Amino acid sequence: MYNRPRRNRKSSVIRDLVQETHLTTNHLIYPIFVVDGKNKKETIDSLPNIYRWSADLLLKEIEECLKLGIRIFDIFPAVDDHLKNSTATYSYADDNFYLEAIRSIKENFPEAVLMSDVAMDPYSSDGHDGLVLNGEIDNDQTLPILARMSIAQAQAGIDIIGPSDMMDGRVGYIREELDLNNFSNVSIMSYCAKYASAYYGPFRDALNSAPKFGDKKTYQMNPANKQEALIEAELDISEGADMIMVKPATLYLDVIHLLKENFQTPITAYNVSGEYAMIHAAAQKGWLNYENAMAEMLLSIKRAGADGILTYFAKDYAKLARNI
Repeated sequence: MYNRPRRNRKSSVIRDLVQETHLTTNHLIYPIFVVDGKNKKETIDSLPNIYRWSADLLLKEIEECLKLGIRIFDIFPAVDDHLKNSTATYSYADDNFYLEAIRSIKENFPEAVLMSDVAMDPYSSDGHDGLVLNGEIDNDQTLPILARMSIAQAQAGIDIIGPSDMMDGRVGYIREELDLNNFSNVSIMSYCAKYASAYYGPFRDALNSAPKFGDKKTYQMNPANKQEALIEAELDISEGADMIMVKPATLYLDVIHLLKENFQTPITAYNVSGEYAMIHAAAQKGWLNYENAMAEMLLSIKRAGADGILTYFAKDYAKLARNI
């Protein structure tokens, strides 16, 4: 045999030489939950080693992550029910603890890049991403609320706006409002292919943001569809998205690859809470090696074509990479 592929696998040095896919902390975005108050570090049963932080303790967590090489953070608010209403007005209130936390992080760590979540569900008494009118999600009347939320976040210091709501036309509406308010340098990373997945449960536990009725299938995508992601991506890019995201990640590697093959816009992927929880649960049972399974999962997302990965594994992977 003249061709023996095993010759390129015979030692770790040669394997490293010909390795096709590389993953570093530069490619990772760390999701972090923030709560109102002080000196709070709340556990989340379904998300081991992930916490809800008050802003004062969150600064210490951000500092530790920066030292590990993690530089991009997606901040999510866990809002008490008494602050929620049907129109999500607290999302842009002057005394919003989420906006105060963003300002505090940027003041203390201007080098940190902060991404936001733009959707009504953390602030909505209905638990839906859009405005509920007569028992249905009203797409067009949701857009001004999302835009006002985005402006408030940009004013607080957010670097990347993350519309996760899946309303039609929201990227263009938000982009126009940002530009009109002199925030043309604020980026938009749109959740262009967000599927109606069964793997969001732990995240909803963390934010207590599950819908109060029905489900989200009228706006999130059907898991059976792949070509539809091309339509969503083309629309979001044409409306001004700087980056586009696929959510979830590992069950939708084919979608990540499809978008990478068809668009020049950077592709990100959300390695969601359920995917994280599965690895932890299996590792706790002794069925999987946690570090190996984590690294392989993240590498598969990068190999599929993701330029960036939003993942709860970010901190653990950064520690692992440092020790390799």
